[in-house]
Amino acid sequence: MALPIKDQFRYWGIAALVFFLVLWFLGDVLLPFLVGGAIAYFLDPVADRLERLGLSRVAATVLISLIALFAVIMLVLAVIPTLVNQTTALVNAAPDISRRMQAFLLEQFPELADSTSTIRQTLAEIGAAIQAKGGELVQGVLSSALGVISVVVFIVVVPVVAFYLLLDWDHMIARIDAMLPRDHAPTVRRLAGEIDAVLAGFVRGQVTVCAALGTFYSIALALAGLQFGLVVGAIAGAITFIPYVGSLVGGALAVGLALVQFWGDWVQIGIIAAIFGVGQFVEGNILTPKLVGESVGLHPVWLLFALSAFGAVFGFVGMLIAVPVAAMIGVLMRFGVEKYQASLLYQGIDGLAGLDAPAMAEPGVAKAAAAAKPKPRKSSGGKAT
Repeated sequence: MALPIKDQFRYWGIAALVFFLVLWFLGDVLLPFLVGGAIAYFLDPVADRLERLGLSRVAATVLISLIALFAVIMLVLAVIPTLVNQTTALVNAAPDISRRMQAFLLEQFPELADSTSTIRQTLAEIGAAIQAKGGELVQGVLSSALGVISVVVFIVVVPVVAFYLLLDWDHMIARIDAMLPRDHAPTVRRLAGEIDAVLAGFVRGQVTVCAALGTFYSIALALAGLQFGLVVGAIAGAITFIPYVGSLVGGALAVGLALVQFWGDWVQIGIIAAIFGVGQFVEGNILTPKLVGESVGLHPVWLLFALSAFGAVFGFVGMLIAVPVAAMIGVLMRFGVEKYQASLLYQGIDGLAGLDAPAMAEPGVAKAAAAAKPKPRKSSGGKAT
C-alpha cells in the first residue's frame, strides 16, 4: 500500500530541496556534466536509429562522436573566427555608424543642428557607449566563463561525459525505471513520457530550427553583401526559439545596417528585408510544424519566466536546466488539473454520480464517489431508510 499523502509530500519535498541545494552549491562543478548530459539526450534518438539499422550501441556511439568531432573542427576552423572578427568589427564600427546616422537625421531634420539639443547629444553618445559597453560585455562574458570553470577542463570533460552517457543511456533509463516506487511506477512512467515528449518536441526541434535559420540568414545576408551579415544571422537564429522575436530583432538589425550601408539603393535594402520575410515564412510553415509540432505545452511567456528566474538564482547553470524544469512543471500542473477535474471538489456529488465505468475505474475517483454517497439513516426500529 502506498504511503499516506502527507508522507509522500514530505519525502518528495526533501528530494526536491536536496536537488536545488546541490545545484546551488555545486552548480559550477556540474556545468560540464549537465552540458554533456544534454548532448547525450539530444543525440540518443540518432543512436537508437542507427541501432535499428543494424549497428551496435558502441558502433553507433563511436560514429556519432566522430561526426560531431568533425563538425566541431570545421566550426572552429571556418565559422567561429569569422564570427568573432565580425562581432569585434561591428562593435568598433558603432561610432562611425552612429555618426552616419546622425548626419542622415540632420539632413532630414535640420532643427537637430542645435548643439544643445538633447537628441543630438544622445545620438553622439550612442556609438561610444555601444563600443564601450560592447567591449565590457565581451570581456565580462569571457572572464565569467574562465572564472566558472577552466576552458581546457570543460572542453575535455564535456565530450567524455557525453560519450559515456550516450553509450549507457538505455541502461541508465532501465535502472532508473527499476528503482521507481512500485505503487507509483505507472504514473511516473506516464509523466516521464509526457515530459520527454515536450522536451523532444521543444529542445530538439527548436535547436534544429535555430541552427537551420541561423545558417540561412547568415549565408543569405553574406551573399546579399551586408556587412556583419554572419553576426546578424547568428543573433537571429539564436533567439528564434521565441516566436517572432528572432525574425523581428534580426530583421530590424539587418535593415538598420542596410540603411546605413546601402542608403539610396532601395532594391538592395528590399532584398535584405525579403530575406527575413522568407525565413519567417519557412519557419512558420515548414520548419516549426515539422520539427517542433503544433503544441508542446511551453508558452513563450512561461519559458521566458523560467529562463529569467533560474538564470537569476543559479546563474548560467540555471539557464541550462530552465527548459527541462519548465517542461516538468508544465506536465505536473496539467496532471494536477486533470486530477482536480476528476475530484469531488470539482465534479460535486452529481458529477461523480454521472461518470461512466471507465472514469469510475480511475484511482481515487471511485473512493471519492463512495465517500460522497449519502449514508442511509436508521429508523427508530433499527432498519435503514
